Amino acid sequence: MRWALVKVCVAVTTMVVVAFAVPLGLVIKEMARDRAFSNAEREAAAVAPALSITTDRDQLERVVASAGLDDGIAVHIPAGEGAKAVDIGRQRAADKDIGTTRTLGRASTTEVPGGSTLLQPTALSSGVAVVEVFVPESEVSNGVGTAWAVLAAVGVALIIGSVAVADRLGIRMVQPAQRLVGAAHELGEGKLGSRVPEEGPAELRLAAVAFNSMADQVVQLLANERELAADLSHRLRTPLTVLRLNAASLGDGPAAEQTRAAVAQLEREVDTIIRTAREAKPQTAAKGVGAGCDAAEVVRERMDFWSALAEDEGRKVRMAGVDRPVRIPVARADLVAALDALLGNVFRHTPEGTAFAVDVHNGEDAVIVLVSDAGPGIIDPEAAMARGRGSGSDGSTGLGLDIVRRLAEATGGDVRIGSSVLGGTEVRLWIQLDGRAPVRRGHRGTAVRRRRRGAGVR
Repeated sequence: MRWALVKVCVAVTTMVVVAFAVPLGLVIKEMARDRAFSNAEREAAAVAPALSITTDRDQLERVVASAGLDDGIAVHIPAGEGAKAVDIGRQRAADKDIGTTRTLGRASTTEVPGGSTLLQPTALSSGVAVVEVFVPESEVSNGVGTAWAVLAAVGVALIIGSVAVADRLGIRMVQPAQRLVGAAHELGEGKLGSRVPEEGPAELRLAAVAFNSMADQVVQLLANERELAADLSHRLRTPLTVLRLNAASLGDGPAAEQTRAAVAQLEREVDTIIRTAREAKPQTAAKGVGAGCDAAEVVRERMDFWSALAEDEGRKVRMAGVDRPVRIPVARADLVAALDALLGNVFRHTPEGTAFAVDVHNGEDAVIVLVSDAGPGIIDPEAAMARGRGSGSDGSTGLGLDIVRRLAEATGGDVRIGSSVLGGTEVRLWIQLDGRAPVRRGHRGTAVRRRRRGAGVR
């Protein structure tokens, strides 16, 4: 908008300058010509009194010489009774033009090499004498070039001034718009304290007022949602307490220990939800190496947890790629939630005895986590990736895969569902290490495929 305003001002100012400068330049040129011929008429008039007194050649030559006009003036006296024609000075005009002036009896101008001549008739007793005054071209255009240069300089100065004024006006309008755009980006990035100064033109001030009001409303809505989440989570404490007491009375044994560990973890998760929801400021995604975690360590830890349940159900478990540290820019709690969602789906949507595997591939710019199973597969992968679009036949909501998807997209990666080498479903979690868009490498399972074998949405 700023440069558009500058262009408009340049175009308008240029048209105004041309509209005034061109006619003014032509007027100046005409005035210079009139001035030159007015001087020529005065010179011719200086010789006329002498012609009315005498027509003697010597006396007329002395008159012309005394006036300093001997180089640019000529006098043509016609022959009279007993007298010859007299021509004084250098004749530049043609005899025809001189004769025409005598016949018409009025002054005229004619073009000659190097300039123009003024032919001024003067009545004598013997006829009509013609005074010829030479007007050089340099005298006709004297001062015209300078005047045109001044006009051009003034026009350029006006154009530059209009550009400066338009630029200032453009900045006055553009800066509030830029601040509004920047605040919108900051609000989109989660900086809820971003506000816009209510400055600039009336329209932009109204836009700033509306934006600030919207931001305040967003903050209030988020605060209400956090309070609601905290309240709902807090209601789980009572049944959790009963569940913990019942688990404590189960006695000893692997199943009892596993139940108590699950209840303790559930209590910790509920406490974390309540503390996070009660915080005044929203949590921003952690970035950087120092804020990440070791994916291999997290996978080993969660597989140890799920392996006990897999052993009870007769499932074969396999891990790969977790023998060395794999740093990713993801918070540990987020990765734990994503893995639990994927492994929980395996136990929830495949029959007992179905094998599953977790593979970790560490690349230069990305880390890939593959969760594969030998189950019946997913009938509608697209519906499985859509939050809240579960079929409802098995109580699924589709929130598990949505948690995984949001984790991947927060790093610039993505999630794909395909066929696994075990014969069932493979969920590929692509975690980008540098925040760029994921680079497709033709990995198996990157395309979403619809399977013919029936299963519910996860």
